[in-house]
Amino acid sequence: MTVALILAGLVLLLFTGLPIFAGLALFGGALLVATQGGLGSISEVIFGELNRYLLVAIPLFAFMAHVMIRGKIVDDLYDTAYTLTRHLPGGVAIATVAACTIFAAISGSSVATALTIGSVAIPQMIRFGYEPKAAYGVVAAGGTLGILIPPSGPMVLYGVVAETSIGGLFMAGLLPGLLMAGIFVAWCMLSTQLSPRATRREPRASIGEAAVAVRKSLWALSLPVFVLGGMYAGVFTATEAAAAGAMLALIVAGIVYRSIGWRDIWDSALDASHTSAMLFMILAGASVLGFVLTKLRIPHQIVELVVSMNIGVAGFLIAMMVLIVVLGMFLESIAIILITTPVILPVMAHLEINPIWYGVLLTINLELAMITPPVGMNLFTIKAVTRAPIAEIIRGSLPYALLMILCLALVMIWPQIALWLPGTMLNIRS
Repeated sequence: MTVALILAGLVLLLFTGLPIFAGLALFGGALLVATQGGLGSISEVIFGELNRYLLVAIPLFAFMAHVMIRGKIVDDLYDTAYTLTRHLPGGVAIATVAACTIFAAISGSSVATALTIGSVAIPQMIRFGYEPKAAYGVVAAGGTLGILIPPSGPMVLYGVVAETSIGGLFMAGLLPGLLMAGIFVAWCMLSTQLSPRATRREPRASIGEAAVAVRKSLWALSLPVFVLGGMYAGVFTATEAAAAGAMLALIVAGIVYRSIGWRDIWDSALDASHTSAMLFMILAGASVLGFVLTKLRIPHQIVELVVSMNIGVAGFLIAMMVLIVVLGMFLESIAIILITTPVILPVMAHLEINPIWYGVLLTINLELAMITPPVGMNLFTIKAVTRAPIAEIIRGSLPYALLMILCLALVMIWPQIALWLPGTMLNIRS
């Protein structure tokens, strides 16, 4: 009962529009004063939470993404994907999913992926005869791959909070991300075949055209291979990979493409700083709340409740996924990670749930939150790009929400989809 009241009170406070970091800190501080009579050593708690080497990866990955975007390195991605898939049923939609998949491995952001690819792909799909809602849906859903296919900001945050390997999380997200992209592609082909509305198809690209297209985007494709390959081989930790990736992005944009200047680099650093500062403030607020919940023995009470109910691993995971779906309709992914993860870690340890596996399930569920109303960020991103009615965007996204639930179920039933690749790594390090 106490847990439910605390969760309800926190959610209601966040509904007031208060910034997430302020809501978490104020709510935690108020609980601490009410139960302990003072704030105690809150400053030490916050400093201890933020004084982590792993957090350096967040601004570095953000900086890498902004450099790639400002350097226009990703502009050739969509053209390459379209050249290779234009002859297939639903070829333009498949190209959109492929471009989203590759860009996801560069940006680590769902909103950035939907915004960047959507501005190019949606007009193209409509021009080729696709229904507008179908175009909106494939970009909104394809954009969600930004937080599952590594590098991923939410995965870094979860790894820090759960104290688990970020490199392992990145590798664990790769196959489920490709699985989800494959499911999206299959749906694009099937829905195009079943649609009464004719869509244009182009002839298959010649070997020469395909080679030229791949060569144009080779540098954009090389960055995720460099970053993920280095982590897989044990050459880099996640933080070192972020630094190496940022350096390679600067070299490619500044020397190879010659498309970025000092002003662009400065603006990229500012944008990365703003994003990171926001995340760190939220993390500080969450550390206050987590400290209070530990003081109140809430995690211990939840463990006792789960043990008494005897629901097992499957029952616990299903209950958590349903809860996160509901929370995802109203809260941002960062808030969901920071509110739920510290509380359930003891339960996961008791039930012997692999934290990397759970991290992938959580991330897929957070992807679903990006396209579920009323607070689906990708829905509003597509609206900003197209000025289309939000109801039409939601209708276009609905089939993909169901496909995400299918992918979530597959990874839950067969954990090795997520755990096989990290298990083959030479050296899993954070």
